[in-house]
Amino acid sequence: MKKVGLLGGTFDPPHYGHLMIAEEVFQALKLDEVWFIPSYEPPHKEKSNTSAEDRVSMLSEAIADNDHFFLNKIEVERLGKSYTVDTIKILQETSPDTIFYFIIGADMVEYLPNWYKINELIEIIQFVGVKRSNYKLNTSYPIIEVDIPEFEVSSTMIRNRLREGKSIRYLVPEQVYKVIRERHLYGSK
Repeated sequence: MKKVGLLGGTFDPPHYGHLMIAEEVFQALKLDEVWFIPSYEPPHKEKSNTSAEDRVSMLSEAIADNDHFFLNKIEVERLGKSYTVDTIKILQETSPDTIFYFIIGADMVEYLPNWYKINELIEIIQFVGVKRSNYKLNTSYPIIEVDIPEFEVSSTMIRNRLREGKSIRYLVPEQVYKVIRERHLYGSK
């Protein structure tokens, strides 16, 4: 059986924090691959102002140099809001020889009670919670905990820095910054 970690999100934009989380979980759980699943429209956030096409391009560039990172566009291709339970069921049907691990940040661990069909979801997928400062992994749901080095970065912070004309060097891969500049995303020049 192949072991695959799933990391979902808007990736608006993808940054080194996303990549570090994926790599740390890959190593800790001895996974074969990590699949990045960008959402078209996340159910728990407002719709992104950045097109799915732009976010997919940035994510594709961000993971291009890692041979065990892959892009899966299942939610982007489905359009509209995507619920994790639906995505997992489809992935399990199309990849029956694969054990999936759903990677979430500590902020999402705290939010688990609000997830759509969470009781069904915990029966069909193993959650992996990565620790983050200012959050505890307190939950009654079964999760595997993985410690990651502290690196305080968020997509919101990066978007704000770009709007303010500040540098995002060392927060995103250079290839991602190139897409941001070429497409004039987030108010960049």
